[in-house]
Amino acid sequence: MNNSSHSAATVYVPRDSAARSVGADEVAKALQRAATHGDFAIDVVRNGSRGMLWLEPMVEVVTPQGRVGYGPVAPSDVEGLLAAGMLDGADHPLRLGIVDELPWLARQTRVTFARVGVTDPLSTRDYLEHGGLVGLRAALERAPADVVTEVTESGLRGRGGAGFPAGIKWKTVLDCADELKFVCCNADEGDSGTFADRMVMEGDPFLLIEGMTIAAQAVGASEGYLYIRSEYPDAVATMRAAIDIAREHGWLGKGILGSTLDFDLHVRVGAGAYICGEETSMLESLEGKRGTVRAKPPIPAIEGLFGRPTVVNNVLTLATVPVVLADGAQAYQELGVERSRGTQVFQLGGNIAHGGIVETAFGVTLRELVEDYGGGTFSGRPVRTVQVGGPLGAYLPTSMFDLPMDYEAFAAAGAMVGHGGIVVFDDTVDMAAQARFAMEFCAEESCGKCTPCRVGSVRGVEVIDKIVAGQHRDENLALLEDLCDLMTDGSLCAMGGLTPMPVRSALAHFPDDFLGGRRLLEIQPVQATGPRTEGTA
Repeated sequence: MNNSSHSAATVYVPRDSAARSVGADEVAKALQRAATHGDFAIDVVRNGSRGMLWLEPMVEVVTPQGRVGYGPVAPSDVEGLLAAGMLDGADHPLRLGIVDELPWLARQTRVTFARVGVTDPLSTRDYLEHGGLVGLRAALERAPADVVTEVTESGLRGRGGAGFPAGIKWKTVLDCADELKFVCCNADEGDSGTFADRMVMEGDPFLLIEGMTIAAQAVGASEGYLYIRSEYPDAVATMRAAIDIAREHGWLGKGILGSTLDFDLHVRVGAGAYICGEETSMLESLEGKRGTVRAKPPIPAIEGLFGRPTVVNNVLTLATVPVVLADGAQAYQELGVERSRGTQVFQLGGNIAHGGIVETAFGVTLRELVEDYGGGTFSGRPVRTVQVGGPLGAYLPTSMFDLPMDYEAFAAAGAMVGHGGIVVFDDTVDMAAQARFAMEFCAEESCGKCTPCRVGSVRGVEVIDKIVAGQHRDENLALLEDLCDLMTDGSLCAMGGLTPMPVRSALAHFPDDFLGGRRLLEIQPVQATGPRTEGTA
């Protein structure tokens, strides 16, 4: 249907890196060409991604019934979609339905990701119309100690992996008498299978700016740094643009929103070292030094950047703070279980049919995430294991899939929630090779400052190779166990301290894989069906 006689139809095409990697820019250009040639009246808006990555590029059209989704859309599909009446939400094989009503999305509890994929990331009007700055205005009306108390009572814990209570860290910085304090956001998202930080920065950058500004108000900081990994050029560009816009509107700088708060923010790009995901290594890098771990104490909250008291939090932690201040600690506290309060942004990746972002309250099980939301494997083969918490997280078999996503429950099971990344493997995976990879990864990424990590990881690769080769297997298994103990207890930071976790879990749950490839003979061929492509899970 030709709608050139009507007002322009608003069409959303993601500018998220994942969507761009599969042709979103070309889809947007095809739509803009149609508008330029006068055939159709179209206003193309580049939004973030809704997180249904198997449907990207997903195009959304605003209709009186709601935003109707189509996907995955290839550039070659655009002409046919327009001819079929896409701008009016017409039926088509690629039509998914009203996006907000898709079961995969509708049953989530989106708090941190409430705006991601919904708004134009760099539109201040969109941000304000969808609840932006409510949390900051609430914080500016309170004393710093009251803001810290609100964050503490919400139960918000660090989403970067450690799970340390954010409010306690903030109070430590607030109580320091030093006149110069900093807020640092660690966006060095290096864990395999994680991409939530990137999606927030690309899809809702003002949210992170607001969260960091609230932190500055709470602890008395005047300057902030956003440390982004070099592999995220789109996030770097979006955050820099957002910071410039925020300054223009008085959201950063002197007298923010007419208050007495002076706070400015700067982006710094890391050089690609995994170790800089550790807070003290990041601080070293920010100071222009090589990224190596600092011994603790002192902790960064007391002596951080340039020796000054510093709040160091992850993107998801800081991006959740505005919601806590806007809705109150009690509303956030009501979500979750036990000491794991609020929501977690889970990232489904690896060999999975429906990879993407699932934000829901703590307490959801691995089975719900992998089987219900994830739809099983991409290959169509049975799931054998998942790794939760990045490359240093434990491998969990399907027999443990009823484990709730809860910091303490995972710790009791010898695992960790970490940053919420879940990487799925089918029944062809070789777990001895995965255990070896953990040691090899540590050897490659170690900063080299402490011997247990630097040398232990190299020896770990050698010992696993001997075990798989059948060389003195019992003796080398005992040696590997001793080595894991040494790395856990003797490493300066979590890099070496957590490397034994995937190794031990692979040995505990999949011992046959260490018998020199014998398990490969047991793998039966199955008909790979591939992923489902409909918009429901």
